[in-house]
Amino acid sequence: MKPSIDILAFGAHADDVEIGMGGSIAKWAAMGKEVVICDLTEAELSSNGTVDSRKDEAKKAAELLGVKERIGLTIPDRGLFLRDEYIREIVEIIRKYRPLTVFAPFFEDRHPDHGHCGRLVEEAFFSSGIRKYAPEQNYEYYRPQSLYYYMINGFHHPDFVVDVTNYMDIKINSLNAYESQFQLAENGVKTPLTDGYIESVKARERLFGKEVNVKYAEGFLSKKPLLVDLDVINEWKRN
Repeated sequence: MKPSIDILAFGAHADDVEIGMGGSIAKWAAMGKEVVICDLTEAELSSNGTVDSRKDEAKKAAELLGVKERIGLTIPDRGLFLRDEYIREIVEIIRKYRPLTVFAPFFEDRHPDHGHCGRLVEEAFFSSGIRKYAPEQNYEYYRPQSLYYYMINGFHHPDFVVDVTNYMDIKINSLNAYESQFQLAENGVKTPLTDGYIESVKARERLFGKEVNVKYAEGFLSKKPLLVDLDVINEWKRN
């Protein structure tokens, strides 16, 4: 079965995808790629904000990035464990949207939910392509072409990077849309997110950019080798 959309990006909470790959999503959306974001939880245990305010912020951020659609599941916050019922929910999303490429958080992260999200998506990525897995679902079995991982809190050596120099402002604006998370309200709780977090994300992307001679870049990881042909290599040399 042919792909239906280009990119399906999963996050444990609304703002995860923006932190890790907001610039890339804005870039690809501007190129005409169809991007869908799926948040696995409602982030109901967040120290600041409410479920409703987080949904409003997520909607605003998605509009800034230019995504086709943003959807949310209701897997319990801090309950993203490897359970078949959760894997089946994610499988149904993959089968419904039939993305060419899937993105998920990298496993190594200070927040366990991010790593658990990555593992759940990896399981669902594989199971989605098994014809006899969850045959009762409304959508046919389907396996995307690629699965890649983005970074949230961690700083890891990427397998590849995407130049987001011209889209960094959009990424920052999408993060600023989450006022409840990145700005300390009068009666709010101090968290790592309210203590210069956006500045640290920007600095990370600046460092990745320096590695490839651009101003800003976002880094990604892959469990499989990346296929590169001679024309691409020669293009690199010309540049």
